Amino acid sequence: MSLPPLVEPAAELTVDEVRRYSRHLIIPDVGMDGQKRLKNAKVLCVGAGGLGSPALMYLAAAGVGTLGIVEFDEVDESNLQRQIIHSQADIGRSKAESAKDSVLGINPYVNVVLHEERLEAENVMDIFSQYDLIVDGTDNFATRYLVNDACVLLNKPYVWGSIYRFDGQASVFWSEYGPCYRCLYPEPPPPGMVPSCAEGGVLGVLCASIGSIQVTEAIKVLAGVGEPLVGRLMIYDALEMQYRQVKVRKDPDCAVCGANPTVTELIDYEAFCGVVSEEAQEAALGSTITPRQLKEWIDADEKIEIIDVREPNEYEIVSIPGAKLIPKNEFLMGNALQDLPQDRRIVLHCKTGVRSAEVLAVLKSAGFADAVHVGGGVIGWVNQIEPEKPVY
Repeated sequence: MSLPPLVEPAAELTVDEVRRYSRHLIIPDVGMDGQKRLKNAKVLCVGAGGLGSPALMYLAAAGVGTLGIVEFDEVDESNLQRQIIHSQADIGRSKAESAKDSVLGINPYVNVVLHEERLEAENVMDIFSQYDLIVDGTDNFATRYLVNDACVLLNKPYVWGSIYRFDGQASVFWSEYGPCYRCLYPEPPPPGMVPSCAEGGVLGVLCASIGSIQVTEAIKVLAGVGEPLVGRLMIYDALEMQYRQVKVRKDPDCAVCGANPTVTELIDYEAFCGVVSEEAQEAALGSTITPRQLKEWIDADEKIEIIDVREPNEYEIVSIPGAKLIPKNEFLMGNALQDLPQDRRIVLHCKTGVRSAEVLAVLKSAGFADAVHVGGGVIGWVNQIEPEKPVY
């Protein structure tokens, strides 16, 4: 559907701005009026990572007058494969500061506002209220539901994107004209069911594909051109090089934007999404050891069986000495239980401790009462025991 422009046009463009945006100005659907609207627009990017990188760069190049950046993290070497707004020299720097420098290097006429803090229920309404449109580049469900609910309560549109391995999705959620994120996904998936990019990986260039769609949609909404992805979900399969669309209808019973909403204020989104299931939390209580404890058990030749529940490609990158690889799904399907030794204590680990806690719950319910898992996983092991090994 066609929508009215989100913002009013600025009073004028300078001579320098006319030169800079000339290729926009000669597009009939954009022209002087559309470019002035972009100049007058205030857009917030949640995150300066995989999706935030191309989004910020192209929003800046397009001439969006004010760009806000919500980001609390620092640049890590593993980011550089996809987060192209940062460089080798930025490792260890604030992502927000690094992104600001890149944005101003692209377009010095942009006003960049930094919010170097974690987005939470306590600050989201104040931050979002300063902007016309939100671009969501987050990679966890708790923040996605937080962004959605805040935008619905503030009646603000936002452009959403999601990436995983070779697959991407994008849409525009604006409860005034169509569905919100909860209309599409009323409930988050069960904890541990959907791996994050840190666990499952992502093709770096996929960020550019989805990020550019997000910016295209933002420009269309701001300037009032074309038909934004309101009520439509764009799905991209990079392996097959296929795009397809799914219609998303507004749910009249939606908990936040429906006729009789039950969510009328922000909630505890970490609890709502559950990083780890209750069963896993209960299993890990009193059955979690540190990497140093595991090292002591190995050195003392304790009767233990170390089991790595990650995927084979992760195991190839780095592993704990003596660990046997049995992926998590083998336990969830019940295939691995019959082969576990009965005369040794089972010690589980994964990358950080989330997946191993889920498997620990399976083992406890199957009668392996003395099984434990390693808090911090193989990352903790490398950091504390074998720092010469790589992490990912």
